[in-house]
Amino acid sequence: MPQTDLSTYNNSWFRPGGNAPKRLLWYYVNIFFVKSSLFPFNGFKAFLLRSFGARIGNNVTIKPGVNIKYPWNLTIGDNTWLGENVWIDCLVPVTIGHNVCISQGAVILTGSHNYKRTSFDLMVLEVVLEDGVWIGAGAMVNAGVTAATHAVLTSDSVATKNLEPYTIYQGNPAVKTRSRVME
Repeated sequence: MPQTDLSTYNNSWFRPGGNAPKRLLWYYVNIFFVKSSLFPFNGFKAFLLRSFGARIGNNVTIKPGVNIKYPWNLTIGDNTWLGENVWIDCLVPVTIGHNVCISQGAVILTGSHNYKRTSFDLMVLEVVLEDGVWIGAGAMVNAGVTAATHAVLTSDSVATKNLEPYTIYQGNPAVKTRSRVME
């Protein structure tokens, strides 16, 4: 029976963007200013993200503890909220629309590994959260998922497939539970 052999792992094909000094500088800027609770200023955090290539809309709320892997792969629309301890692993593009709420502790993943290969190859796929989406506290959106307009992923749920518009999803893996009716 074949076994995983991490000594054969090779992701040399992967290019996250930014040269090595830029990635290193972002690492420290992210730790000391974006993730830090010492600088709770949304405008300053948005400025730093834009300085590293992120496309950030107006009136974006970035709470303490937010962790962003490579900001040059990130687009965030107007009036969007990133709650405490949100982790956006943007190895490849992550597009977040207008009026999106990503609640505390939620995780947005763009990478995974091919468990069918003994070399455990890296796999990366973009994530799109369209306008009005709500990702609940502690929820996880996996690589390749598109959450269509105004979809809801409830707390601690895991999206492994696309979410339909105006639909509420719950569980692990997340399944449709009902329509999102707005007044």
